[in-house]
Amino acid sequence: MWSKSVGLVLCILLGVATKQPTKGQELACDVQIDRSQLSGSEFSFLGDLRRRVEEYINERNWTEDQFLSSEQITCSMQIVFLEALRPTEFRTRLIVTSRRPIYGTSQSTVVVRINDSEWQFEYSRGTSLRYDPNRYNPLTSVLDFYANIILGYDYDTFSELGGTPQFESARRIANEAKGTGDPGWSATSSDRNRRQLIDELLAQRHQPVRRAHYRYHRKGLDRFVKDPENARTEVIGLLESLQETSQYLSNSYSLDLFFATKYQELTALFLGGEQSNRAYNLLTQIDPGHSSEYNKLMNR
Repeated sequence: MWSKSVGLVLCILLGVATKQPTKGQELACDVQIDRSQLSGSEFSFLGDLRRRVEEYINERNWTEDQFLSSEQITCSMQIVFLEALRPTEFRTRLIVTSRRPIYGTSQSTVVVRINDSEWQFEYSRGTSLRYDPNRYNPLTSVLDFYANIILGYDYDTFSELGGTPQFESARRIANEAKGTGDPGWSATSSDRNRRQLIDELLAQRHQPVRRAHYRYHRKGLDRFVKDPENARTEVIGLLESLQETSQYLSNSYSLDLFFATKYQELTALFLGGEQSNRAYNLLTQIDPGHSSEYNKLMNR
């Protein structure tokens, strides 16, 4: 099985010192609860959900791989309560964000940011969250799904298609949930939901999008400090690949997520560079929705 420590070996070869690995939890997730849209003091018990979700996510080993304590994946989940369907049943929005370090710097980059507006679950005072991979639960199964999505995206940035085992775990969860009728799990309920995302991430025709994550992070950002022009050339190459891919992928959720997460960073990466014109042409063709940001490349 691929281990994230493979990425660390590469960094050692590049002269980046590391500590000896020890087994630890993979995720360091910060959870925020927003219940401002619910009126009344009877929902104060929802404040306890933050601690319970953090413990559920952070105190579990999701893989068998070796992680340094300093290597944990930094991520966040913001649970926004939109409506109380019953005193203990809620319609919510979940905003999932994960980050990874940029090697050779003290900075980090957002790997993916997902806005899931189709999450309904029951929660009452004192409810405990129990992990059971063989039983669907509207609350914990969504947490399990996104824990694997975060891991899969992170692994994809260190090795081409390295997150496949984690995405396959997420697909098993989605398959178990498919017949429940709960929102977000059906391909017909929305074109921007969990079902579409995991189907795309494991589809052969969408692999160029996943390969772009590896090239962008490992060959682009991680090398930018030492060799900015070659790093930009690598990113131009992946944009050319995505331009070709976008011609046969209509309404691609995973492709849209890539640019929704990265459009500002892509602009900053090419500002002042020799390849800014080429980057502008590619970016505005593939991702016209963020053209106002990409216009900065032509105004320098």
